[in-house]
Amino acid sequence: MTLDLETAAKERGIKYFLVSYTDLFGTQRAKLVPAAAIKSTCKNGAGFAGFATWLDMSPADADLLAVPDPDGLIQLPWKPEVGWLPADLVMNGVPVEQGPRNILKRLIKDAARDGLQMKTGVECEFFLITPCGSEPADMADKQIKPCYDQSALMRRYDVITEICDAMLGLGWRPYQNDHEDANGQFEMNWDYDDALVTADRHAFFKYMTRSIAEKHGLRATFMPKPFMDLTGSGCHAHVSLWRDERNIFSDKSDEIGLSQEGYHFIGGLIHSADALAAITNPCVNSYKRINAPRTTSGATWAPNTVTYTGNNRTHMIRIPDGGRFEFRLADGAANPYLLQAGILAAGLDGMRNRRDPGQRLDINMYTDGHTVEGVKRLPLNMLDAMRALERCDVLNEALGAFVPSYLKLKNEEWNAYCGHLTQWERDTTLDC
Repeated sequence: MTLDLETAAKERGIKYFLVSYTDLFGTQRAKLVPAAAIKSTCKNGAGFAGFATWLDMSPADADLLAVPDPDGLIQLPWKPEVGWLPADLVMNGVPVEQGPRNILKRLIKDAARDGLQMKTGVECEFFLITPCGSEPADMADKQIKPCYDQSALMRRYDVITEICDAMLGLGWRPYQNDHEDANGQFEMNWDYDDALVTADRHAFFKYMTRSIAEKHGLRATFMPKPFMDLTGSGCHAHVSLWRDERNIFSDKSDEIGLSQEGYHFIGGLIHSADALAAITNPCVNSYKRINAPRTTSGATWAPNTVTYTGNNRTHMIRIPDGGRFEFRLADGAANPYLLQAGILAAGLDGMRNRRDPGQRLDINMYTDGHTVEGVKRLPLNMLDAMRALERCDVLNEALGAFVPSYLKLKNEEWNAYCGHLTQWERDTTLDC
């Protein structure tokens, strides 16, 4: 039964609702709606000019309406008089095909026709940096191998626990928080759930983390590679597929506990990996993470080859135990909805076409990858990834009108990047 937001507002003391949608570039857009007007907003939607955000629209287009999903309501833990509502995009009475949440919902519905439900969890890595963004905020966080550093973690106790307490109060079942492999970098984990629930929570988590960090005089960034000498921020997704409350990826007779359906799903991700990178690694900076040299800690912890393995963190896909796998390609800039949609689209294609993932490799790909012939490598830059997406029949068919719209805007971004003169160019070619 759909939640009645007027009643919920009175019972929970909510005065305003943030009706929020995520555009193609992952930016969250919202209108602040008084509780007294939420009933009409649920019926008619909150109006936006789509061209004013990162959507493939023009000023001549009709109003873009964000229709809130009452069942996605999240009351802001740090400002409980405000309720956050994820919204679906509608124009002229029709769902907007390029809307990221709409795309994911359509693919979930497609999977449900086969009785399938994808459940996922995400590992969101982020940095706490100075407000100007120039360096990690903790000047004492200087270790060469800072991962899991107890003192650095506890120096940020107030921020991390406020975020974790918020997740506990929201019922997300958070279970671990740690200082990650880079100075100033952290990761917070909560329990897996249905792909749409995870995407909504992922979107809200990014907003919540930035807001609470700002409250403490800090800045949180999910930028993939904010510092060249430090490990970048990934967004690993743990994936399982269910039918009638049974995990169909689980097979105890398999050497590492994965079913044939699971291998085919992985086969789909491997088949479309270079194109998928345009979605899971969506910005110029992303490719400084997945093609990075060794950092000061000794490893990048990011994949650069399209390979899978058992419990080994040097590959694109890791199978840590039976019944699930970890997709390690995506980074912190990934759009929460498109991340899930891309995985589901590629994976379902793998199952339906019984795609072979190839040989499992258990070697250290960072040191011994050169010994294996024919291994496909990930794109070197955003342009290569965009071209792969443009050629990919699987994702073009599954994601529909989203792909040309996304590529149009991303090509504009790439051209803007190429039109920027860097200091490196001046230093190396001024006297050529």
